[in-house]
Amino acid sequence: MQFERRGRRRVVVTGLGIVSCAGIGLDAFFEGLNGPAPDGERRVHDFDPSPWFDVKQARRADRFQQFSVAAAQMALDDAGELDADPARAGVVFGTGVGGLQTLEDQIQVLLEKGPRRVSPFLVPMLMANAGAAAISMRFGWRGPCETIVTACAAGTQSIGAAYRIVASGRCDVVMSGGAEAAITPVALAAFRNMTALSSSGESRPFDRRRDGFVMGEGGGALVLEDLEHATRRGARIYAEVLGAASTADAHHITAPSPGGAGALACMELALEDAGIVAKDVRHINAHGTSTPLNDLAEAEAVEKLFGSPTPPVTSLKGVTGHSLGAAGAIEGVAAALTIDRGQIPPTAGLEDLDPEIHLDVVTGAPAAFEGGVVLSNSFGFGGHNGTIVLSSI
Repeated sequence: MQFERRGRRRVVVTGLGIVSCAGIGLDAFFEGLNGPAPDGERRVHDFDPSPWFDVKQARRADRFQQFSVAAAQMALDDAGELDADPARAGVVFGTGVGGLQTLEDQIQVLLEKGPRRVSPFLVPMLMANAGAAAISMRFGWRGPCETIVTACAAGTQSIGAAYRIVASGRCDVVMSGGAEAAITPVALAAFRNMTALSSSGESRPFDRRRDGFVMGEGGGALVLEDLEHATRRGARIYAEVLGAASTADAHHITAPSPGGAGALACMELALEDAGIVAKDVRHINAHGTSTPLNDLAEAEAVEKLFGSPTPPVTSLKGVTGHSLGAAGAIEGVAAALTIDRGQIPPTAGLEDLDPEIHLDVVTGAPAAFEGGVVLSNSFGFGGHNGTIVLSSI
């Protein structure tokens, strides 16, 4: 294959973990993606940290860190006995804002009780790298431990960065993904006041009536492993990572570049990195936030690259809402499951396709996936774009 001729190692997905309002664990999650959208904010109401933390540990870990560790541990358990050299095992885990709830809580303590009552654990709980650090310490992995904080592109870019670390030969195994727990009073007020949130409280990706996103939370984790390493230990393989790319719009702090130019460039580079062409893609897991500008820009980019008809497109955010820095990781898990289970989840909330959007969107019921290449997109405030390319092996 082309990437082997470039001297890269082949990289596969051998473990998956998920914490989502659609479900905790792979089976519950995938079933939830194929069900109706929940009402209101997409909180993970049934999350209990006790399987992964004792009481003291849980008190000293922000909810986003709890999601990070839970998803990563589930992915590691799913991958089986890795037998990886700790010096050649790494972590790349993304987030958009880190421990925002802890920060808000401690500001309230400061205002009500004074500076001496502010928790000494505030900094290690709010820092964005707390999730990745906690994963590396739990597993004893001493390779690269990195955090990508590129708003809503963080999860996807983390998977891409982890892929490159394994493909380059630096590590045999990297835990990748992202987590977010930012449904806080200040965050909700800020997003609402900038008119990014849906005033109707409904997530309607690509729908004529879409009016903003619904806040979500959660975490997704993928074990990326060198193919030879995985084969030697008889690992189950969900998918192969063929390529990845990231670009910047260099246009506006919140709005996408006109016509989706940055998204288009990112997808083109990801396909080039994977050594394939547009006609090889069999499914697109879209960013699809339900915001007027983002959905239209992504649609324009997809139409320019793939023509008409496009590959089947879905947005999970009708069910999951928009979990910011965790979104791409959650969608990466879903993309790997689509390949493994042969099924594309529908786009919940879409009832009346915007006439300016000409995508083949999966709606109403799941669609069969016959195998091949899946492309997954994420785009974030600041003009950050990320695309990963997965495939059946």
